[in-house]
Amino acid sequence: MKLNISYFDFVVIFLYFGVVMFIGFYFSKHKNSEDYFLAGRDIGWLAIGASLFASNISSEHFIGLAGSGASSGLAVGHFEWLASFIVLFLGWVFVPFYLKSGVFTMPEFLEKRYNRSSRVYLTTVSIVAYVITKISVTLLAGGLLLNKILGWDMISSAIVLVVITGIYTIAGGLKAVIYTELMQAVVLIGGAVMLTVLGMNEVGGWAGLREALPADYFSMFKPSSHADFPWTGILFGAPILGIWYWCTDQFIVQRVLAAKNINHARSGAIFAGFLKILPVFILVLPGLVAAVLFPGIEGDEAYPMLVTSHLLPIGIKGIVIAALLAALMSSLASVFNSSSTLFTMDFYKNIKPSASENELVLVGRLATTVLVILGILWVPLIRSVSSQLFVYLQSVQGYISPPIAAVFLFGIFWKRANGRGAIYALVGGGILGAARLIMEILTKRSGLDFGILDWYATMNFLHFATMLFVISAAILLLVSLLSEAPARVKIAGLTFTTADEIQSDYIRKIEERNPRWTQINIGLSILLVMSILTLWGIFF
Repeated sequence: MKLNISYFDFVVIFLYFGVVMFIGFYFSKHKNSEDYFLAGRDIGWLAIGASLFASNISSEHFIGLAGSGASSGLAVGHFEWLASFIVLFLGWVFVPFYLKSGVFTMPEFLEKRYNRSSRVYLTTVSIVAYVITKISVTLLAGGLLLNKILGWDMISSAIVLVVITGIYTIAGGLKAVIYTELMQAVVLIGGAVMLTVLGMNEVGGWAGLREALPADYFSMFKPSSHADFPWTGILFGAPILGIWYWCTDQFIVQRVLAAKNINHARSGAIFAGFLKILPVFILVLPGLVAAVLFPGIEGDEAYPMLVTSHLLPIGIKGIVIAALLAALMSSLASVFNSSSTLFTMDFYKNIKPSASENELVLVGRLATTVLVILGILWVPLIRSVSSQLFVYLQSVQGYISPPIAAVFLFGIFWKRANGRGAIYALVGGGILGAARLIMEILTKRSGLDFGILDWYATMNFLHFATMLFVISAAILLLVSLLSEAPARVKIAGLTFTTADEIQSDYIRKIEERNPRWTQINIGLSILLVMSILTLWGIFF
């Protein structure tokens, strides 16, 4: 089904592309690899917060959140509001250690805290995760959108999206990515708000929506037996996914690594926390609207159906399409830059320490190209895990994230954790997670029965994440206690009990103590927590 786009809508869309390309090329000059991969570590809080939000909100959120909303109601919004808590954890707990260590990547931080093996493992798993989650899911969601809008097939859509986004990402590096995302955050929020308002008006407002849908659509807390979002899984499993994604994943953390100092990084994280309140109302809620307007619609078709319907007048339609493209391109740009950083700084630079700055940038660009091709090839397998795009995304992350989250958390909070315990936990947990993913695909794709192990392949993914975190943490604890404690000099400045054991001019600059700024951050953090608790109370 092709969308009838007016001349004015096309003008709006081309203006959007023009601004994005201008910003990307404006930041195309780089002094060195730090300038390219970390924007010279000179980004302010507003751009950091907007970039965190825009990187996170991609086309799979428009399609996936609305799709899950149409299928089961507001419960999927838990992931968004939990994120508001987790980014506070990023800003108050993790940011000081990351910035003072001066690392380029999260695997590099693991090497400083543990050992080289941990770094290699995390780099490898992160790149694989980008292929089977971020790249493939973003391309699938973008393909679905462009198919509805222009009637293009998946491969054509993927190629167009990759080429357009890759041009300014490759040219401008992280600085171009962050500042285009600042603009894209405004566009995607504005477009989503417009569609939500028009959709709510069409169904008779909040009262009309509640009258047309089952009551359980408006309750965020589902029974423990719920297939996708049991309250037990939300309470214990979802925070594990959140800590991995928001606090340890290069895709997200690279934005705070580029901050001027800890204050800017922390304020940016808090700002992103407030922005994460919005998706429940501007992305999940439209799914409920679609369920009313188009009875029987399949989940992931909800948002594209709203966009292609009669709801959007001329001009507004162009803004909404631009918002969808903004979400898609911001996420793709982020994963392109992050994957190139990981491969270049964690693999290539260690293999060839003498590589020039230009050579490092070139290698990163080539690596990104290969990863994108692999992501396109993985797309057909996504539907084997879940028919709901957002559930697929969270499921796979639930199999990858627990051992990584455990190693980072214990690494900062427990000085006795050592390199041997970390690598045993990472590899052991990784094998268990990979086995679950393979068994689930075989079960759902070919109906294979694993007999007494069938529970392992079919248990809720959030419950599985909880179990895997406990197992990974137990391995880390046991192996660390049975082997030699890390040398004090090895963990200096990298755990809470050794945080102040290293001082330098660089660290004093990064800390930049400002009592007034700290008081404001504390006040805003309390306000954010109270806001989320109030919303949970309303939609209990």
